[in-house]
Amino acid sequence: MSSLPHDLPLPVFSENALTVLRKRYLVKNEEGIPVEEPWEMFWRVASDVAKAARRYDPAADVESDAREFYRAMAQLDFLPNSPTLMNAGRELQQLSACFVLPVMDSMESIFETIKDTALIHQSGGGTGFSFSRLRPKGDIVRTTGGIASGPVSFMKVFNAATEAVKQGGTRRGANMAILRVDHPDIVEFITAKRDTTALTNFNISVGLTEGFMRAVEEDGEYDLVNPRTKKVVQRRRAREIFDMVVEGAWATGEPGIVFLDRLNATNPSPALGDIESTNPCGEQPLLPYEACNLGSINVAHFVVDRGGRPEIDYERLGHMVKVSVRFLDNVIDVNAYPLPKIEEITRGNRKIGLGIMGFADLLIQLGIPYNSDAGLETGGRLMRFIHEKGWEASEELARERGVFPFFERSIFAEKGLRLRNATVTTIAPTGTLSIIGGCSSGIEPLFAVVFTRRILDGTEMIEVHSLFEQAARGRGLYSEELMNEIGRHKSLADVEELPDDMRRLFVTAYDISPEWHVRMQGEFQKHTDNAVSKTVNFRNEATAEDIRRVYMLAYQLGCKGVTVYRDGSREAQVLTVGVQAPARVEHPGPVVARAGSISPRPRPTITRGSTEKIKTGCGNLYITVNEDEQGLCEVFTTIGKSGGCTASQSEATARMISLVLRSGVDPKSIVAELKGIRCPMPSWDRGSVTLSCADAVGKAIERFLSNGGGNGQSSGSVGTAAKRLTEGDIASVGYNPECPDCGSILELSEGCVVCRSCGYSRCT
Repeated sequence: MSSLPHDLPLPVFSENALTVLRKRYLVKNEEGIPVEEPWEMFWRVASDVAKAARRYDPAADVESDAREFYRAMAQLDFLPNSPTLMNAGRELQQLSACFVLPVMDSMESIFETIKDTALIHQSGGGTGFSFSRLRPKGDIVRTTGGIASGPVSFMKVFNAATEAVKQGGTRRGANMAILRVDHPDIVEFITAKRDTTALTNFNISVGLTEGFMRAVEEDGEYDLVNPRTKKVVQRRRAREIFDMVVEGAWATGEPGIVFLDRLNATNPSPALGDIESTNPCGEQPLLPYEACNLGSINVAHFVVDRGGRPEIDYERLGHMVKVSVRFLDNVIDVNAYPLPKIEEITRGNRKIGLGIMGFADLLIQLGIPYNSDAGLETGGRLMRFIHEKGWEASEELARERGVFPFFERSIFAEKGLRLRNATVTTIAPTGTLSIIGGCSSGIEPLFAVVFTRRILDGTEMIEVHSLFEQAARGRGLYSEELMNEIGRHKSLADVEELPDDMRRLFVTAYDISPEWHVRMQGEFQKHTDNAVSKTVNFRNEATAEDIRRVYMLAYQLGCKGVTVYRDGSREAQVLTVGVQAPARVEHPGPVVARAGSISPRPRPTITRGSTEKIKTGCGNLYITVNEDEQGLCEVFTTIGKSGGCTASQSEATARMISLVLRSGVDPKSIVAELKGIRCPMPSWDRGSVTLSCADAVGKAIERFLSNGGGNGQSSGSVGTAAKRLTEGDIASVGYNPECPDCGSILELSEGCVVCRSCGYSRCT
């Protein structure tokens, strides 16, 4: 690996960032040990991406470009999407994050797409699909005389295939499924994820049309059309279907909505086809077989002090936009595409997606509350500038290297606007990138001001947002006691020790009304070629009507899609925050039924508990034991990076234990049965031998009981994490609340669950 020129700076990272880099980004040897330093990663990427210039000028100063790209990354001013950081300059060389694949109405096409999906996931990309072309459930299959099973059944096949593939050992597969609202199977699709353990590798969104939205506004009917015959098979009341979408979003956060006609209204290449789907987080509409590479500028780094007043340094920001656009355009040339069809259309349109992160941090530095007219104005002005400078940079590249090959078939040919790239700007989620960059995620508000981070060895630390700590110390307010007090609240609004202006400035996603979330998304969408990834947060007490109003507001403001999340809406959120004990909920005991059989009592809405990491022969096993007012009621397990039988066996064990606990069996009897079970790979852990996963679970339950758990009177003292989490913290969807890799708490961000300790992420 080449050495770094002596005059280039070494990057400086937070402890969290180093953990993420070592775990997921740096080159590793066969034993899984990093053999690359972070600066070497940046120089590897910069040197590789800079080589693209020689395609256009054999005498190009590649060294100069590499140095400039390196500085942008090393100073954490700009970061490309994760596959570029992971794979550039390495054998895989697959650098794109986003792909859309077609799903045509034949068995051959469906399984060809599944094969292509596996190749993309293996290379580190995420995939989006429209299932709208598939014939509906119950329709005839003429070649066999059989009956079609419908789109949702095939989504399950895609989901299972995704589960079987790990993306290069660093990223798990993620998918987006879209179905047009006029498809006959739309009701089955809307309700497909009411069971949060189903389709866990998919985000789903309903594709809404302008005609449908007009029918919603006018309380009219609309047609359901068989995509095979193109014939109307039914008419439905639009508001009835719209209400089903709203109720699903209220209950579980899904489905989201995508305004299909708006995606195509800004389609730069309509002659090449319609846009039917997006990438997994919804911000990148793409044609079938099209890919896009993304990157984000950390705008928090572009605030300067001028005469005692903080301002955005637009001159330096403009230069960074130019550098970023050139970097992303280069990526298209050095990329190794997983399929020839993808290479053809991606190189033909040369779409890039430059966005931002650190926006909430920028507003705080400027002294502007996120949920204010000044916040909206700042966001709009900032993105308009980036968009204009991005197009200027693309025009400059076109003069230097030529327009994108499909230019003559694009809308720009008629306008006379000669661009290098069919699209330039996108607002993407920046979950792990924002951890590396040490900034807030995308255009989201702060998730928390004070939170608990669990280190890989199980140690917990209180972390304070750097700008808040700086402000608190500057006013003489900082103390460990106050930080712990803030950590027990959902927002600063509840902390009376802080002055009003600080509580107003350091707002979190929990503080901000859904309308402000949507209005901010709308401001950024005005100046974004593609779409905007944004989560609209609701408090737990929000109603379905609240979500309906936000959906209509998003439609009125010109958004291209919406993702919502109501605090605590997923059953998997088993940990809660707060110093107060939760309200008592009466749960019936086991029900004795016919012939002496027993039915377990229902799972309670609210549980409390703790999670323990135990080393086993199969890997680190994370065991969550929960109780309610009647005692122990459930156990969840996640086994490190293992999959297949190991994961399914541990899950089956936990499910059966939960069933037995809610049927009234004494937990001590369960412990007696589990302890001592031996497998071929025992493990030494904390001074004792763990004989098997079952033995580990038995010991975890025993320790929970010995620490005072199981009496139905827990106030949340068991497990320090349970006292500090907000109801907005989300579990690893469908199972437990801990990161399956390191055991820290996952949070919901821009349609994904993200671990801020180790960088684990997946779609919801």
